[in-house]
Amino acid sequence: MNQSDHTLATEPRTAWRKPAGLVSLPEVHRSIVVPTTASFWRKLLAFSGPGFLVAVGYMDPGNWATDLAGGAKFGYALLAVVMISNLMAILLQHLCIKLGVATGRDLAQACRDHYSTLTVWFLWILCEIAIAACDLAEVVGSAIALQLLFGIPLVWGCCITALDVLAVLYLQQKGFRYIEALVITLIATIATCFAAEMIVSKPNLFGVLSGFVPGSHIVMNQQMLYVSIGIIGATVMPHNLYLHSSIVQTRKFEQTPEGKREAIKFATIDSTGALMFALFINAAILVLSAAVFHWSGHQDVAEIQEAYKLLSPLLGVGFASVLFAVALLASGQNSTLTGTLAGQVVMEGFLNNCAGHRHCPGSRGHRHFW
Repeated sequence: MNQSDHTLATEPRTAWRKPAGLVSLPEVHRSIVVPTTASFWRKLLAFSGPGFLVAVGYMDPGNWATDLAGGAKFGYALLAVVMISNLMAILLQHLCIKLGVATGRDLAQACRDHYSTLTVWFLWILCEIAIAACDLAEVVGSAIALQLLFGIPLVWGCCITALDVLAVLYLQQKGFRYIEALVITLIATIATCFAAEMIVSKPNLFGVLSGFVPGSHIVMNQQMLYVSIGIIGATVMPHNLYLHSSIVQTRKFEQTPEGKREAIKFATIDSTGALMFALFINAAILVLSAAVFHWSGHQDVAEIQEAYKLLSPLLGVGFASVLFAVALLASGQNSTLTGTLAGQVVMEGFLNNCAGHRHCPGSRGHRHFW
């Protein structure tokens, strides 16, 4: 028995080892070096970025309709639901970080390795349907923004938005930091637009703060509960779980227990900070809707086009509607880009996980146990 055989014989049979060459997003895997002897802030900067790509999914155009409806109909009361859904997101994304860092696999690869063939195919189909549904809202939201700003028909707007796929492919060849820089720039654009809207709309500060306090009225009121479920459903995005467990592996950190613990710590700080930023965006949409529509008698506003038309007349500021549409365009482009990345992670993880691995028994669902 040679040394390798002895090692395999003495290792626990439940220990999983990633076969060579099977990595998530191979184009950018471990492409960003984390300095081992740098200061806390240098390391945090090196790990910063993936959290903002994930945060995009929590402020996409799908959230806008539910936040607009909640604010217009119930004022600031549903801010507590926005906060609770964001806290749920922080927990789920932290678990994805731990999976990606500790095992070196994304969620799709983990499902492929540990479930049967039938279950894997079922999960893959469900995931693709979920991504398609999310992408539909994102593409249409971006197309609506192009129509509001430039009068471009919705069909052509959808085609223009679909070019984000080419942007992802191009930027991946240049380096993952370019994708992160583009996403963060678009997020900053959204935040700037809504900060200006907050200044113009002048919401009631006490009302906003009291809105973050949950109460039984949210559950007892059937209409309020219905909108609350919509807010939670639009906020917690399933494809983000697959995406985050993958892109956290773009950092080249030490593959030791100490190095992995440190990576989880810094990646969690990055993710939590970015998701708190997403909380500000979602809360700002609801606050804007409440401040402008709820108290002016326009409590049935639920469509983005209607909100766009009413903002400037009600606020008396000509650029208010334009800022709203610019933020929507940035949100739609951003979320389509990250949705494309998530689709790549899911497709490769579920279907190509065993490419080139001679130990895998054909197309059977399998577990890599040795």
